[in-house]
Amino acid sequence: MPIKAAAIIGAGIAGLTAALALARHGIAPDIFEQAEVLTEVGAGLQISPNASRILDTLGVLDKLRSVWLEPEEVRLVSGSSLRPVALVPCGKFARERWGAPYGTAHRATLQKALLDAVTGNTLCRLHLGRHIDIKNMLALEEIAGRKLDLVIGADGVWSKAHAMVPGAPSPLFSGNIAWRFSIPEAVAPSVLSKTSVTAFLGPSSHLVCYPIRENAAFNIVAIVSGSGASRDWGAAGNKTQREQMLRGFSGWNRTILQMLEAQEQASFWPLYEMKAGRWHNGSDTILIGDAAHAMMPFAAQGAAMAIEDAFELAGMLSGREPAEAFELYERHRAPRISRLRQRAAFNQFAYHARGPIRLARDLVLSLRPPQSLAADMDWIYGYRAIG
Repeated sequence: MPIKAAAIIGAGIAGLTAALALARHGIAPDIFEQAEVLTEVGAGLQISPNASRILDTLGVLDKLRSVWLEPEEVRLVSGSSLRPVALVPCGKFARERWGAPYGTAHRATLQKALLDAVTGNTLCRLHLGRHIDIKNMLALEEIAGRKLDLVIGADGVWSKAHAMVPGAPSPLFSGNIAWRFSIPEAVAPSVLSKTSVTAFLGPSSHLVCYPIRENAAFNIVAIVSGSGASRDWGAAGNKTQREQMLRGFSGWNRTILQMLEAQEQASFWPLYEMKAGRWHNGSDTILIGDAAHAMMPFAAQGAAMAIEDAFELAGMLSGREPAEAFELYERHRAPRISRLRQRAAFNQFAYHARGPIRLARDLVLSLRPPQSLAADMDWIYGYRAIG
């Protein structure tokens, strides 16, 4: 029997993308979100070609093109000497090589574009301010006022939908803290590039910076090892936590250190990843995005994987029973997620290298032309999701 309606838990990037992708196949989604108003916390994100291609298919990309920035390149730079280490070309090169653009934008910009598309779609229904204890389908059907064929848990690391999937993955603190803040372009130090994504590398820490065109600001994410993690994402770090962060960047270029020292309201984001576990219950509930496989941001693919998950799951649900679609989806997605985990772990090792390993890293990267480094990304950026 064809699937007619589905419940989606969470109205973030994964949930809203899933709603649009399901509606594209004639499946009516009810999206349940506990927040009264959708306000995306966080700051910027990178939308790589594997994700922007999907957003284009869903009719969302055009709204982003007018406000986002297509960086000319992704640069790796020494955090101490500010010496260039390597670069991967983007801009026109990305569109020609991978068949879709590479852009940077504020998370709120992407979420609003998705939300506008969802609210403008007659098949989609959004239920805000729903504090529900998700244990079975009946509670959701009572709110929706109709029979629901399945549940998609797209509600992140602290997923409530986990309760419906025995053996679901559980969050594990990674030992890393992300400090997030933005700086207006008018007062930003000159070491920050207005046309590129820049990753400054250092021992046991790194800092990623890129312009957010619609805000006339730079998005900064500083990642360093830390402790005392909690669920209080987005709060301003306390004095002890800030001192711990600054120690992680000791020995860095003084300009960057001064920039970090001045950010008294930088947001404290403990980074969690998911342990191995089941993504679905074999019958009517499945997890996607961070709810299924949260990973470290060292490959800058968190949002992209959520978008891919949503799009491919919707395609597999079209014309199939949920149980069959779930099995097919997991067999198809799990190897890609596993490979990306490995890539993120390798990037962490390389970015945070010290001593002789750092010197070897810099030498190897300096000998490789940009096109060769770009080829290493073909399997990520050139991926064409099935939908």
